[in-house]
Amino acid sequence: MNNYELMVIFTPVLSEEDFKATQNKFTAFVKENGGKVVHDNPWGLKSLAYPIQKKTTGLYWVMEYYAPSDFNEKLKIQILRDETVLRFMATKLDKYAVEYNARKRSGVPSGTEKAEA
Repeated sequence: MNNYELMVIFTPVLSEEDFKATQNKFTAFVKENGGKVVHDNPWGLKSLAYPIQKKTTGLYWVMEYYAPSDFNEKLKIQILRDETVLRFMATKLDKYAVEYNARKRSGVPSGTEKAEA
């Protein structure tokens, strides 16, 4: 089992209920295929750096999970079938990234925060 992080940008026209339902669909898919969701973080509506499908904003969502190495191909197929997804990226995390994410979630200062003036 490897550690992964999935970032998805959904279309901004989704309602709050549809946004949550889509998140639940992907987390359930991870669990059904022998994975474990460590943390998910809906960022909400953010501006895009460039227009995607004539949209300038998107609903961002980040999920950290454990899964077998062959799982990401199945997940990619499910994401590509979903018409509400504008972009996605799955990244394999090394032990340092996992440790950093755990510290960040627990509120321990990581040394990368900006100093207050």
